[in-house]
Amino acid sequence: MKLEVQNLAFSFGKGKRSIKDVSFELEPGEVLCLLGPNGAGKTTLLRCLTGGLRPSGGRMLLGGDDMAALAPRDLAQRMAYVPQATQPAFGHKLREMVLMGRSPHIGRFDSPGAADRERADAALARLGIAHLADRSFAAVSGGERQLCLLARALAQEARILILDEPAASLDFGNQIKLLEIIAELSRDGFGILMVTHHPDHALQVGDRFLALKAGRIHATGPVGNMTGRGYLTDLYGADIEVIRDSGGRTACLPILESA
Repeated sequence: MKLEVQNLAFSFGKGKRSIKDVSFELEPGEVLCLLGPNGAGKTTLLRCLTGGLRPSGGRMLLGGDDMAALAPRDLAQRMAYVPQATQPAFGHKLREMVLMGRSPHIGRFDSPGAADRERADAALARLGIAHLADRSFAAVSGGERQLCLLARALAQEARILILDEPAASLDFGNQIKLLEIIAELSRDGFGILMVTHHPDHALQVGDRFLALKAGRIHATGPVGNMTGRGYLTDLYGADIEVIRDSGGRTACLPILESA
């Protein structure tokens, strides 16, 4: 399943934030990291992709089909959106949350069957949270809620995953766990678009990056291109040094004038 975005445009009105001429492709088995400073247009782009906003120009294709012409049910069988974990208003158990991912495969007036419950349990097990299946979503940690939302997307059986800052509010250990899962999913053929405020994460698990700035594409290419001298400093408007160890691994280090 391939995602193609061609010359996408959207504007909230004259003088307000907009995106223009945004084009990219997401191939199966690839992690494409969406980067950029606050206000760059990342959220607007995601809302266009997930149906929250109607683009004013351009096209979005999924498996060669125009997304604007796809029924919501068909679209949900191909692409899943994983939002940032938030505190829920209702007391659903984790298993119930994951079962919601089966909705595109269940008739409007039908209930989840045994096969749906098996897929939900398999998704929970894959992410290592099967032991929490009967816990309240509201009662588990932020990291466990994020894993639950990702499990829901896996139960949806979509091959394109849109991840909105999946590591937001996660402690360092859970960030590592999540990145390992994302790398594993890409090896299994999922196409993953990941919004992140952590260039380090893009360097760890990304294949390519797409950087937005002021609603336009600032740069795109293999993640290794981000390590070029001064690139991240220019993107974020802050002094950032990319350091490399003897094994070739890279990390981003902010340079603090007061340090």
